[in-house]
Amino acid sequence: MNKTSVLFVCTHNSARSQMAEGLLRDRYGDQYDVYSAGTERTHVRPLATSVMEEVNVDLSDHHSKTIDDLGDRTFDVVVTVCDAAREACPYLPAEEENLHRSFEDPSSAQGTDEERRAVFRRVRDALADWIDETFAPGGD
Repeated sequence: MNKTSVLFVCTHNSARSQMAEGLLRDRYGDQYDVYSAGTERTHVRPLATSVMEEVNVDLSDHHSKTIDDLGDRTFDVVVTVCDAAREACPYLPAEEENLHRSFEDPSSAQGTDEERRAVFRRVRDALADWIDETFAPGGD
């Protein structure tokens, strides 16, 4: 069976796209080859890794990648997860479908460690719900 290739894209590939990659691979990796990238290389946010560990998804071996790191590879589905109200999302053509879903950027969260962690959890849970709705067998 050929798996559908999915690329999640945001600006820095440090939180949202990394969490989305981990969630889709964990939940439906038997059906999808999953990747993530950004327009700028940074690092995976420790809070992203930490809140994903809470739901048994391991991001410890993930690293920030740029779109250029992917070379000439094409993807069946390209999903931008930028917060469209606050940042410009890059556009990459997909073989089959381009999707956009705006998610808050948890990296910009302010406050105490626990308040920032709560924002990362909220984004993680929103990503998980959307991934289930969009990619689950029989999903829309």
